[in-house]
Amino acid sequence: MEEVEVPSYFVCPITLDVMRDPVTLPTGITYDRHAIHRWLRLAASCPLTKLPVAPDCEPTPNHTLCRLIRSWCALHRPDDAVDHSMKSAPADCARLAALVSRLADAKNKGPSREALAALRELRDVAAEGERGRELVAAVPGSADALLDVFVSSATSAPENSAAALDVISSLRLPERCLARAVDRDGAALVGALVSTLQGHSGSDADAASRARAAVLLADLTACMSPSRAASLPEQAFVEAVRLLRADDGGMGASTAMATKAALRVLAGATAHGRNRVKAAEAGAVAVLVDMLLLVNGERRRAWCELALCALNRLCGCAEGRAALVAHGAGVAAVGAWVAGASMAASAKAVRVLRSIARHTATVAVVQEMAATGAVGKLCLVAASAPEEERQWCDERTRERARETLRLHARAWRSSPCLHPTLQALYPF
Repeated sequence: MEEVEVPSYFVCPITLDVMRDPVTLPTGITYDRHAIHRWLRLAASCPLTKLPVAPDCEPTPNHTLCRLIRSWCALHRPDDAVDHSMKSAPADCARLAALVSRLADAKNKGPSREALAALRELRDVAAEGERGRELVAAVPGSADALLDVFVSSATSAPENSAAALDVISSLRLPERCLARAVDRDGAALVGALVSTLQGHSGSDADAASRARAAVLLADLTACMSPSRAASLPEQAFVEAVRLLRADDGGMGASTAMATKAALRVLAGATAHGRNRVKAAEAGAVAVLVDMLLLVNGERRRAWCELALCALNRLCGCAEGRAALVAHGAGVAAVGAWVAGASMAASAKAVRVLRSIARHTATVAVVQEMAATGAVGKLCLVAASAPEEERQWCDERTRERARETLRLHARAWRSSPCLHPTLQALYPF
């Protein structure tokens, strides 16, 4: 059959596809509902005209255009026409607004069965797909109401808290929304997340809630100011470490999500002052080294890159360096990633070894670095040619490796643990 050209006014300017639910902004431009809702969550402006659009703006349904599109599809795209006629809105906007209003009232009245029922209905709407999530997110004040319910019921009504966290996670709140939540009462929100992470009933539902809490905590710490991030409670690091210890190498959805989120918390939060000591005292160094040792074909390389990033920052404090050299395989585990398949991991590993060689270099540690092959790997990096940069080494990493080798050149150059070929590569 000859392809029929789609009328231009049937096409959404964002998706460039035939609209299924056309709605019109106050600017006069019509878009597909799901596309413009997604756009307005990130930018409060009309995509075409660039005119500002109020955050609580509800686009007007264009029923005339919708009928024209359905008629055209019935004639030229019968399969699509069925989809149009069968597709209905996952929820009425007024009904969603009423549910959010009920949650806002629950903040003052306390946890109730009515609030739980509202949370479950919102969860069902969000579970219907992207369109449902966008409709829930588009209700003015929905994110704030959900976060308030989560915080207020974290300890008194775990069922309400878990349902609120489920909806929050499905909405994938943008950074500006999370930043606003931190400004409103970041300490209470972090406390509620830590309380959720402390739950360990062993059920699948509990594991899923803990994974969602870990992801939200990682997202929050990523948008915190340095002063706020530095005030994270010690228990947050204790729970992040506990999540990593609970990872036995399984790749279940909740386990994988929780592991990556815990690594993000440790890698991100330890960039700020006192947090390095908190994480080191919580046992982060040992569990991160263990993760490097357990890497296998199924383990995501990005996890080990995050682990090395966290170790690099933890070695910025004496407690972190002491914990690394005290681990029986700490130096060997880090050295194994030097000159490896990942440029990012290699760079972080070199920085960790430089910190150890500079600040914690006892005779035993210097000998261990040579015996475990870390010095040999540093020689390979230091002597690598510039054309090899794209593989695992850039100029800054090469210079850090040379700097590290200079620190103990007398002990390492003639070490019997260093292969003659590597001794010849020793650049100093």
